Amino acid sequence: MERMQEDLLSGSPYDGPHGGSPWADPGAATGPDAVLAGLDPEQRAVATALHGPVCVLAGAGTGKTRAITHRIAYGVRSGVYQPQQVLAVTFTARAAGEMRGRLRQLGAEGVQARTFHAAALRQLQYFWPRAVGGPVPQLLERKVQLVAEAAGRCGLRVQRTELRDLTAEIEWAKVTQTAPEDYPAAVAKSGREAPRDPAETAQVYRVYEETKSRRGSIDFEDVLLLTAAILEDRPDIADQVRTQYRHFTVDEYQDVSPLQQRLLDQWTGPGGGASLCVVGDASQTIYSFTGATPDYLLNFRGRHPEATVVKLVRDYRSTPQVVHLANGLLAQARGEAARHRLELVSQRENGPEPVYTEYDDEPTEAETTARRIKDLLAAGVRASEIAVLFRTNGQSEVYEQALADLDIPYQLKGAERFFERPEVRDAGVLLRGAARAADDPLTAGAPDLAGQVRAVLASRGFTPEPPAGSGAVRDRWESLAALVRLAEEFGRTRTAAGQTADLAAYVAELDARAAAQHAPAVEGVTLASLHAAKGLEWDAVFLVGLTEGTLPIIYAKTDEQVEEERRLLYVGVTRARKHLSLSWALSRSPGGRASRKPSRFLDGLRPGSSAPGSRSGARSGRGSVEPGERSAARRARGPVKCRVCGKALTEAVERKLRRCEDCPSTMDEALYERLREWRARQARKQGAPAYVVFTDATLMAIAEDVPASRQDLALISGVGAMKLDKYGAAVLSLCAGEEPEEDPDGVEDGGSVDPA
Repeated sequence: MERMQEDLLSGSPYDGPHGGSPWADPGAATGPDAVLAGLDPEQRAVATALHGPVCVLAGAGTGKTRAITHRIAYGVRSGVYQPQQVLAVTFTARAAGEMRGRLRQLGAEGVQARTFHAAALRQLQYFWPRAVGGPVPQLLERKVQLVAEAAGRCGLRVQRTELRDLTAEIEWAKVTQTAPEDYPAAVAKSGREAPRDPAETAQVYRVYEETKSRRGSIDFEDVLLLTAAILEDRPDIADQVRTQYRHFTVDEYQDVSPLQQRLLDQWTGPGGGASLCVVGDASQTIYSFTGATPDYLLNFRGRHPEATVVKLVRDYRSTPQVVHLANGLLAQARGEAARHRLELVSQRENGPEPVYTEYDDEPTEAETTARRIKDLLAAGVRASEIAVLFRTNGQSEVYEQALADLDIPYQLKGAERFFERPEVRDAGVLLRGAARAADDPLTAGAPDLAGQVRAVLASRGFTPEPPAGSGAVRDRWESLAALVRLAEEFGRTRTAAGQTADLAAYVAELDARAAAQHAPAVEGVTLASLHAAKGLEWDAVFLVGLTEGTLPIIYAKTDEQVEEERRLLYVGVTRARKHLSLSWALSRSPGGRASRKPSRFLDGLRPGSSAPGSRSGARSGRGSVEPGERSAARRARGPVKCRVCGKALTEAVERKLRRCEDCPSTMDEALYERLREWRARQARKQGAPAYVVFTDATLMAIAEDVPASRQDLALISGVGAMKLDKYGAAVLSLCAGEEPEEDPDGVEDGGSVDPA
């Protein structure tokens, strides 16, 4: 679900540009043809096709945002478009914020660029008193609690993970315009893998809707439903909207749901294709589980035979080596979307070949990935230009641990929002105060805007050089550093445009970005799921965990579901500009049976593998397959079995504890508490989260299977070589009932202990 902070703004749907000071383009005062400078022939064709319908098929990295923003700016500056009559919609607040910024730079002031939900909510708030009467219903920011209540009323006991799935099913039903009573039939017809009995889900869905209605609340899907319904039922209101907005641009059109298309049809009106430009790539359709479908993009020419169709295939993002792999991946695709695939042509110089690596187990994969990242950092690649991408969020913990072990800063995509961080809120208060002060002593003598921002933030401990480590102290510094870098960029752009670059203008820009959740880049390695990585790019990308059952995910049963998993990997590959690494592990944990196989999507691409359906020998792909580091623990141990009942263990926590979750525990409670207290002290000294030292599951495993020697401790999952060296002596002391010694600097001794 997209971030909806900007949706909560009230007012007319016809207001001017989003708040904040414009970052004007130095050439904004020149003629409209200046907008076309620097565009390639296909991008220029998009920019000059001012009258719809227009369909832009844009491959990854081909400059689609550049093309459509220049199209809008060219229309405005040539006088064909009135800026207040243009509405550009996309799917995330970040993308909308980026589009607004580019339009401001191009001199297209007044153009509305919003998410579907943001545009719909503003219209709903504006027209509700006239169309329905009374106050607008309260918007639920999170529906999970209400879904849980509905499930309880239905007599169902739902676990937390099940509750999340149940909520997603209700969202899918609503965006596909499926009523509660029709949900079971719709699931059967679509081939959707329902997380629980469809009849039970339908019952919860019905009670959820009844409860919501009784309380006068609406959810995000209702925003679209109600806006579309008002426009359908009130021709006078629909005419007013269509008079105001005459030119529409829809980005990421392959992700449109039936409900969003219904609203779009109401916005454009009968024959509205004449004012519509859509942009998308069927090969990047990865959100069908939310109700998105590429059908509207694929059938656009059928609905609008007179449409201008432009294909963008010049890839400016990735090297020829990365593009070759991306093209090869799609060459094996099947289905309707595959028939419309775009063959990308790299416009960059040659780079390194993709690297394929096989590992014994996941911890070894994570630890080696972290060391490779350390090498890239040493070679001059910025941490913010490196990403580790995985299929499911549950895969992140082992990489968080591995990066923390090497003191590499990282940020988890989808975690706490930037502008909600305490240090960022505090910085905002300080900067506003400095902007209001006529002669603030903090900023006196600063040579420019960035210098003023540094001076203000220095009063809260900001320093030019980052602190050591990768814990909370480093996270706080990275947030403040991101504000400084934004000030540098903002100051350069404003100065080049001949505009004032002062604290007041900068604070206004921060407010605008906070409203749109358009955060500046934080200097840290990005950890993200493949879904969350859509729309982003990095110099170096590590695609990890590429095994059968994970990618494609095990519940991808139908051909189309498998093809969507292939497209998900394609999205991951095309995030890389230069360095690309693909890896997989043969077992989950050290000592596990090497039963995993690399993803079928790599067949025919990784060297030494055969193409799917090939009856000949292996077809050599580009790149190299490197043997991963072997795990010493794997050689030392066999498969992990429950110490109580002897059952083979599969779940990560169970394998770490070496017992089934339901089997009786032998944990030394007193030791566990001592370990937790010791861990808390360590975390405070390092300024790091507690899990960076050891996770709760690892401490439980230590307290259950109390190690008497360094070798015993090394056999516990979660205690790698680095942690053994750093904390081994202290942990063994605690296990022996002794207090660990501390060195003169206050850090507990991590020296070696002779085997008992």
